[in-house]
Amino acid sequence: MREAYHEELASISKGLVEMANMVSSAMGMATTALLDADLHLAESVISGSAKVDDLQRDLEDRAIAVLARQQPVARDLRVLVTSLRMSADLERCGVLAQHVAKLARMRFPENAVPCDLRRTILEMGQLAQRLMAQAAEVLITHDVDAALQLEKDDDRMDELHRTIFQHLMDERWHHGVATAVDVTLVGRYYERFADHAVAVAQRLVYLVTGEHADALPTHGPA
Repeated sequence: MREAYHEELASISKGLVEMANMVSSAMGMATTALLDADLHLAESVISGSAKVDDLQRDLEDRAIAVLARQQPVARDLRVLVTSLRMSADLERCGVLAQHVAKLARMRFPENAVPCDLRRTILEMGQLAQRLMAQAAEVLITHDVDAALQLEKDDDRMDELHRTIFQHLMDERWHHGVATAVDVTLVGRYYERFADHAVAVAQRLVYLVTGEHADALPTHGPA
């Protein structure tokens, strides 16, 4: 009975890694669809989001069932509670990737991103994908130091987000209101996606140590 219980906990953790990899890939494809005005790829991301939703519901159901049957304590309880929260973060990331893809679809056959912001948006998309891939890795390794590093790596996303607003406020902006709205939204999607990746890593820190990331002595700027 205890062996089956621990196998179920391991299965839930594996499911989280699968979700993280799925949404990382989805954001990468959504970015390509956005920058290349690729309708087929955008539709693929939009339809694929249902798989993330299904996996999230399955993980939630299994975690709640284990809580009800086994009444876990200590670390096992942390595993289940943090798994529920992580799955919600990852599900939201799937939605954000879908939003990027929907913007690409809405503006097709036109390109939603003006030429002078393509490099910034590309870097934001690549960074968002990379941060989530790092989150997936720390879910496997339980490396607290690597998990804490994600918050520092996210600083670059904040810089890129500010760059977008600098472009929008520049008197030389000539792409119109609709494009300004599109770029503002997509920047926010990437920024929030990165925030959720950091949240997943911080929840892993709590799972491993029993302490919140911002309460650890080593937390803070280097």
